[in-house]
Amino acid sequence: MFIDFPEELKAGQEYSIDFYYSGEPKTTGRFGGFTFGKDPVGRPWIFTACEGEGASIWWPNKDQWRDEPESMKISVAIPNNLTDVSNGKFLGKKDLGDGYTRWDWLVQYPINNYDVSLNIGNYAHWDDRLGDLSLDFYALPEDLEKAKTQFTQARGMLEAYQHYFGDYPFKKDGYKLVQAPYAGMEHQSAVTYGNHFKNGYLDRDWTGVGISTRFDFIIIHESGHEWFGNSISAADRSDMWIHEGWTTYLECLYVEYMYGKEDGLKYTNAYKSKVRNQQPIIAPRGVNATPPQDQYFKGALFINTLRSVVNDDKKWWALLHDFYQHFKYQNIMTEDIVAYFNQQTKMNLTPIFDQYLRHTSVPVLELQFEERADVVRYRWKVDEPGFAMPVRVGTKDDWQIIQPTTEWQWLKSGLTKKSFDVATDLYYVEVKKL
Repeated sequence: MFIDFPEELKAGQEYSIDFYYSGEPKTTGRFGGFTFGKDPVGRPWIFTACEGEGASIWWPNKDQWRDEPESMKISVAIPNNLTDVSNGKFLGKKDLGDGYTRWDWLVQYPINNYDVSLNIGNYAHWDDRLGDLSLDFYALPEDLEKAKTQFTQARGMLEAYQHYFGDYPFKKDGYKLVQAPYAGMEHQSAVTYGNHFKNGYLDRDWTGVGISTRFDFIIIHESGHEWFGNSISAADRSDMWIHEGWTTYLECLYVEYMYGKEDGLKYTNAYKSKVRNQQPIIAPRGVNATPPQDQYFKGALFINTLRSVVNDDKKWWALLHDFYQHFKYQNIMTEDIVAYFNQQTKMNLTPIFDQYLRHTSVPVLELQFEERADVVRYRWKVDEPGFAMPVRVGTKDDWQIIQPTTEWQWLKSGLTKKSFDVATDLYYVEVKKL
């Protein structure tokens, strides 16, 4: 849209423009704009979900990730017998006298355009509190009892993520969990949910190792986006791993917080079976390119690898907390993360970031054995010429850290080719014994 102003705009003054528009927004799929549907008993059930297509599919806006509105007021007029649940703090509702009621919401933080959400239906509502944070829940009346049981998991999820990263980022707006007819979506302060009120993900063990069935995947994952995706946002769709890789890693942290480190690693490593390594995680810049699914699974495995590179959990937890606090409410790129991690760890992690995010292949640790001398030669086979990453080798009961580069080095290990192992549960790498 181009606007010719009737007079010259002067610096230091504030101007506003009112836009009026009308029409019937298009629906393009499960996540595709504005859907005018029915709930299971035939009542109107209307919702929005538009991360993939972009918010401009249903309302005029500057549809670019790098620039977010600082706040929003959302007013929705709907038939009197329905409820609208949108982002932000509920300001109240007004009977318009024509069979319609206007519901008013105030978003008090920056928000991604695609996060702006309308959820209109015959909702039952109940609330709770976690300290000074308001918790509001919405479900269809027929599902109310199931929802009240399942949605209790939100408390443990919030406690876990606050433990690692600090306070819930949208405290003035509160946390809402809203039933929807699709799997779920991370709409800021109004997370939508459609996981059938069962643990796992859409009636299955998501990671296949018996841990996913202990919790509701949609509550844990989609709510994790409040920290990564909604609070910290990528400035370009190409860097969407900042949303999805980090939030998948938050799932792993949730498992570790609830069930211990061993189960956390088991859950994390189960994601290896979902990685395809067919294209880099970071897509081409500036063309609204969608990264591959590896942004989720390989992204989380890479972050777990960084934890092992730092090799000091006390430092790692402080690094995660401070990283989030430093960038919250900002739109950033991968380069910002790399610079921060390099500065805080005093390590050159750039080649490691680049290998995992900008190339297809994972690092391959090549090993050559000289059995008579108990010597093993080793090097990294990678795309990044400056790549150097420590790794634990030996045996599980007696790991030692070596510092492989792309050049051959050797180690007198005292182990045979068969008994020499690599801690592949701590690093996402391949091992090739030559």
